[in-house]
Amino acid sequence: QVQLVESGGGLVQVGGSLRLSCVVSGSIFRINYMRWYRQAPGNQRELVAAITSGGSTTYADSVKGRFTISRDNAKRTVYLQMNSLKPEDTAVYYCNAGVMKVVTSPVTDYWGQGTQVTVSS
Repeated sequence: QVQLVESGGGLVQVGGSLRLSCVVSGSIFRINYMRWYRQAPGNQRELVAAITSGGSTTYADSVKGRFTISRDNAKRTVYLQMNSLKPEDTAVYYCNAGVMKVVTSPVTDYWGQGTQVTVSS
């Protein structure tokens, strides 16, 4: 069974930093894309950052220059380094990955349970 487990959330003051991690466990062949989403109360879930298997990255305009996504394929882990945090970054952050369980299988979407990030002013 494929599982994604996030860690690293918490409470931080404005201007502070946090580093989120997400580990993929289970029997798999390959991790394709890895992404971070967030959802604030009353808002839709939005894409924050994404990284391909080749290392290409994309970011939401609201986090460009402040957040950095990276991955360690050997550890099956994706990271989100968040700097210069603002109150509007407060949300539950979700890890998302496209996984091939075996070489002939399609890419299947998996989600973590989410980790709370709260930025206090």
